[in-house]
Amino acid sequence: MLKFIEETVDYLKGKGFENPEIGIILGTGLGKLIDDVDIIKEVSYNHIPNFPTATVEFHKGKLVYGTLAGKKVIVMQGRFHIYEGYSLQDVTYPVRIMQQLGISTLLVSNASGAINLNFKKGELMLIDDHINLQGGSPLAVKGIEQMGERFVDMSAPYDLNINNTFKNIAKANNITLHEGVYASVVGPQLETRAEYRMLKTIGADAVGMSTVPEVIVANHLKLKVAAVSVLTDECDPDNLAPVDIAEIIAMAGKAEPHMVTLFKELIKSL
Repeated sequence: MLKFIEETVDYLKGKGFENPEIGIILGTGLGKLIDDVDIIKEVSYNHIPNFPTATVEFHKGKLVYGTLAGKKVIVMQGRFHIYEGYSLQDVTYPVRIMQQLGISTLLVSNASGAINLNFKKGELMLIDDHINLQGGSPLAVKGIEQMGERFVDMSAPYDLNINNTFKNIAKANNITLHEGVYASVVGPQLETRAEYRMLKTIGADAVGMSTVPEVIVANHLKLKVAAVSVLTDECDPDNLAPVDIAEIIAMAGKAEPHMVTLFKELIKSL
């Protein structure tokens, strides 16, 4: 993997990706943040050596370099998931690339379902902790000690100072920002009623199919990391209706302005 990383980094440096400070993974619900980036350079994933390619129809596939709120940023416009057939190493490969290019902070967004029924669809949840239900670890590979410590501490995977700043920004802008535990599953199928009950029992406030692998690798690389979920549906096992993916995407779009405000104001403060 080290050889692949070196090839990818050399290619991107040759394209002008120089010394980004902050990496951003644009999941569902944060796509329009790109409109606020003064773009210096962008490259499609399928042009980048050794890079995976996004296959989800509502995820674009570009790596964007530019400035946002006076900071140099590198933005993943579209992310990768296990349910697309990728390995956990593929899913997290871009995080390693961004770190090698120079980032010290990683910000992540995603769409998730609300397990905590005090949370409503269209609202946001700041991730305070997570439960990995994806059946593996991106660090469980031979030679991982060449890229960082094998046994990574995960007692506080999300940066407390960044989370506190997010909460202050939300309060100042009258944005509902819950705080809770995110459970990451494989997907792509949605959960059964029994699975939603299980998730609630084990302490999850929201469930999705991403984010945790990237956060594990960010901690492996000693990056500061924070993540926010758009709650796109309410997962009440006693009143469960069939999932409408179009409605989920529409709900993410409704919450997008609040998510963009949070991220822009946070980046100004870093």
